Amino acid sequence: MTAGLRLDTHEVLNQSPPYENVDLFSSDAPLIEAVEANGAADDAAALSAFGRHWGTADMSALARRANENPPKLQTFDAKGFRRDTVEFHPAYHDLMRASVAAGLHASTWTRSGTRAAPPAEVARAARYYMAAQIESGHLCPITMTRAALAALAAEPALRAQVAPKVVTTAYDSTFRPWWEKLGMTLGMGMTEKQGGTDVRANTTAATPTGDHYAITGHKWFLSAPMCDAFLVLAQAPGGLSCFFLPRFRPDGSVNALRLQRLKDKLGNRSNASSEVEFAEAFAWRVGEEGAGVRTIIQMVQLTRLDCALASAGFMRMALAQAVHHCRHRTVFQKHLYDQPMMRAVLADLALEVEGALALSMRLARAFDRAATDPREAAYARLVTPAAKYWVCKTAPAFIYEAMECLGGNGYVEESVLPRLYREAPVNAIWEGSGNVMCLDVLRALDRDKEALDLFDRLTGEAARGTGTKATRVEPKRELASESAARITVGRLAALAAAAALAANAPPAVTDAFVQTRLHRSHAALYAADGIDGTTSELLLQRALPE
Repeated sequence: MTAGLRLDTHEVLNQSPPYENVDLFSSDAPLIEAVEANGAADDAAALSAFGRHWGTADMSALARRANENPPKLQTFDAKGFRRDTVEFHPAYHDLMRASVAAGLHASTWTRSGTRAAPPAEVARAARYYMAAQIESGHLCPITMTRAALAALAAEPALRAQVAPKVVTTAYDSTFRPWWEKLGMTLGMGMTEKQGGTDVRANTTAATPTGDHYAITGHKWFLSAPMCDAFLVLAQAPGGLSCFFLPRFRPDGSVNALRLQRLKDKLGNRSNASSEVEFAEAFAWRVGEEGAGVRTIIQMVQLTRLDCALASAGFMRMALAQAVHHCRHRTVFQKHLYDQPMMRAVLADLALEVEGALALSMRLARAFDRAATDPREAAYARLVTPAAKYWVCKTAPAFIYEAMECLGGNGYVEESVLPRLYREAPVNAIWEGSGNVMCLDVLRALDRDKEALDLFDRLTGEAARGTGTKATRVEPKRELASESAARITVGRLAALAAAAALAANAPPAVTDAFVQTRLHRSHAALYAADGIDGTTSELLLQRALPE
């Protein structure tokens, strides 16, 4: 008899094992320190439990399946009746269920819709940062649901009805009136074809009809169209106004939202974004007529914080993948991790993540305390757009550099890096692009003396406890030209990050950040500025302990 056919031609070796079944909290020293420095140390055990759950291979598998099976629009049923629903893969619902159970959508609110006590924002921010490392598409409705309650403060009676359905930890994906459900999610629709960011150019009309309004028009982007209700902007007789537009009318009939198509996006594949037309859709006004922007900006401030947190989370996962791979991969008889040039790249990447995380968590603390501390309120007003600008613009190039550390393995779809790379640009675009963020910073500086004084305060905080003095920023001089605003806002964000690092990171880390990000303009090419060997080792061990 002949021997059995041998199909294998070689032994597979010199490959890194999967980066999974890890504790996303306990393996992240900068996160542990940022949580403690910003007042949520008592939550460490629960955060570690959350990190262990989200770091499992099962959660990564859910993320993969949700993105490989994007949502489908069901415009009509088999008999030709309008349906206007979106069908998601079960993995998406599993991710939503996990995030809602953990309170990512509402843990910063009480059952009555008022702000939860500190450190609710910091504790939630740490969880959101970890969840974004695994899958970010489903976090779109999570973010909007949490943020919408801020805008609904302008209509206390409506908020009192809605809040109990929002703050529950029960996820209910059924398509029925929100008041019949165990829990609800909220979305938003602001931009139109002709205006985009310029929402005052909106043409969608709101006609008073008894105790409600009839909305007729369109939205070019309606985020997460299977939410139970949306905050939308429309032109009322008194000007651009904010409205609460549910999927069902009070009599239980389906509201007149006509989903035109789902957007075919670069990334964010697990999540649905749609174009929609309103045909005299039922809605209640939120806030005064003409105060639409002022009302909905309360929501936007919170979603911008989540943009920064998510982008920092993308960067963290990309860094962890790169360091993990390089510790296991041998090239030229030496681990990549021990090659001097690669260590320099990894250390510089780790330093960037430290700054982005420290800044985002410090900003969450400002949201925790803004209601009772005017200085924290000024910090939130000024630093929110600056943090979103800097962190979200940093993420795409950062993830590319991390991808290169894995070589060809990082470029193929079996790796998580391509999904992170596609996901990253959306946070820089959503809720205001870079130029819009810069204009918001300029407005805050022009109108708010407390915000202007913050530059001096941050300069002092950045130097505290380190051997390096931060470069002074002169906003009055630098703001003479709007064309230079990006430089000023980028430096403000880096200065705020350095100040945040000084509060919780080792002095060597803060020194390295100040030297490479403030004393010099940091090169787009990582490792071009040089970090000493001792600090490099410190950064790498903090990034991912061996």
